[in-house]
Amino acid sequence: MTFKEVAKLADVPEGAALGIEFEGLDLALVRDGDTVYAIQDWCSHAEIPLSDGDVEGCEIECFLHGSRFDLRTGKALGLPATEPVPVYQTKIEGETVWVDLPNQGETA
Repeated sequence: MTFKEVAKLADVPEGAALGIEFEGLDLALVRDGDTVYAIQDWCSHAEIPLSDGDVEGCEIECFLHGSRFDLRTGKALGLPATEPVPVYQTKIEGETVWVDLPNQGETA
C-alpha cells in the first residue's frame, strides 16, 4: 500500500461525504474535524454509492435501504448489509488529504 494524494481538505465536507474515483477505486471521503475517513464508496448490500447517503458521527448510511457502516472499520452496523466494506488509512499534510491505497495487484 502507498499513500496517494487524493483531495484538497477544503473539498471534503464536514459531516457529509465526497465521492471520488481515484486510480480505479471509488472512495467516499468524510471529514470530522481534523480527521478524514476513507471508505469504499459502494454499499456491500446493493452496490449503491455510500457518498449519496447521510453521515452521522462515525457512521455512513446507504440512502437506498438504510444499511449503515462504521467509517473507522467498515463494519456493517445495520441490515440489510451484513458484509463490511474496505476502509483506508488517511493522513492530512497541510491542506492535502492522502489515502493509503493498494498498489496495482494488491487488495485492501
